[in-house]
Formats: sequence, structure tokens, C-alpha cells
Amino acid sequence: MSESEIPQEAEGPRLAYHHTPGKGPTIVFLPGYASDMTGTKAVALEAWAKAQGRAYLRFDYAGCGASEGAFEDQTIVNWRDDALHLIESLTEGPAVLVGSSMGGWVMLMAAKARPDRIAGLVGIAAAPDFTDWGFTTEQKMTLLQHGRIEVPSAYSDQPTVTTRAFWASGEANRMMIGQIPFDGPVRLIQGQEDKDVPWQRATQLATQFRSAEVQTWLVKDGDHRLSRDKDIALIIRGVEDVISCLQPSS
Repeated sequence: MSESEIPQEAEGPRLAYHHTPGKGPTIVFLPGYASDMTGTKAVALEAWAKAQGRAYLRFDYAGCGASEGAFEDQTIVNWRDDALHLIESLTEGPAVLVGSSMGGWVMLMAAKARPDRIAGLVGIAAAPDFTDWGFTTEQKMTLLQHGRIEVPSAYSDQPTVTTRAFWASGEANRMMIGQIPFDGPVRLIQGQEDKDVPWQRATQLATQFRSAEVQTWLVKDGDHRLSRDKDIALIIRGVEDVISCLQPSS
């Protein structure tokens, strides 16, 4: 396994990543908002990929985890570009993106930008367009007037910060405003006890893909994290399903 950092741009922040070479397609894990590559799902998928001899990439967006940069300077477009830069710099051939929460939004943006490289998608409590539906009117007004908001986090002792720049970037890059031009296999895994992403968002998202090879798997007792052993097993099954669609003879 390679563990290193490379510059995103000549003068941009250096990105931390773990890359495991192997057979393709390369599985790429995209973390959620204010998350990093050390989470349960990212690490568990890496262990599975190693056991299968599969190529795998997990990384930290700029301003997150071990990567350089200030979190409050980032936008969702920056993070999409981080993902694309590492995919293009470190991998060859097709990639299957596994997007957790906000990572599910990043994966849609990346697939739109690089249809020649992105072959399959697995969404885990995917949260595209959450700048639209995930904030109250009062919070949006605070963002516009004061440039940032802080809200208590259920996953950290520190509040979650959102900036006006991030919010505006999200609003300018909403994906669920029409057909999503992706033709590869898609698996969407969603907990029905998710307090952050209403499960109906997953079923709506599924209808908007141009692809016919789309399935939504609802976990009745699943929460937003979907990090239990049985959830991890389902995520791995989703990745295997997508790979089998891409390589039916394997």
C-alpha cells in the first residue's frame, strides 16, 4: 500500500491518501462533510479490497483530516476537484465511487465531470443538494448575512461549520434538478432511521438517473452512519454488485 501526499495544484494544499494497487476497477471512497478517510466504512472497505486484490483509494479532502488547507476555505467544487485529481493522478482505467453522505453528492458531480472514468456508483446515505433541503430559512439568512453558521454535531464535540462560500457552491451545483446523465450501475443504500437524510431522498434520487441499472436498498433500522457490521456487509455487497455489472464474466 502506498501512503503519501501529493499537491493538488502547483500552489494548492497537499492531500493525504492511502492507495492500494490491485485489479480494477479502482474503488474510491468519498467521505462525508467534515469527515475523513479514517472512518469505519472507509477502513473496512479497504480491508475487503486488500483481501480481494482490488485497487482501492481513500483520501482526505483539502482542509479535512491529514490534508493541508483550511476547512472554511473549501467548497464542494474544491472537494470534487480533489477527488478527480487523485483519481487521475493515482489510478488507471475505470473507477467505482463509493460516496458517504455528502460524498454521495461529490460522486455525482465527479461522474458528471468525468464520464469516461467513472463507471459505477454506490451511495451510502447520499446527500446531494443538502444546501437546499438541509438548512432552515433562518439558517440560510444567517449564512447570507454573516457568512457562516455553526450547528451542534451529533458526531463530534465540535460544532459543524458551514460557510456562505460552501453553501453558494452547493446551490450552484445541485444535481437533483433534472435527469442525472449517468448510464452505469448504481446502488443506493439508505437507512430509514436516518435523522440527517430523509430516506425518501434516496428513492427520489434513484428515479432521476438516466441509467436503468439502479437499485435502492432500504435498511429499516439503519441510521445515518450505516457503520454496523451488517451495514458494512451490505455496502460491500453493493460494491460487488456494481463490479459484477461492469465485469459480468468475472
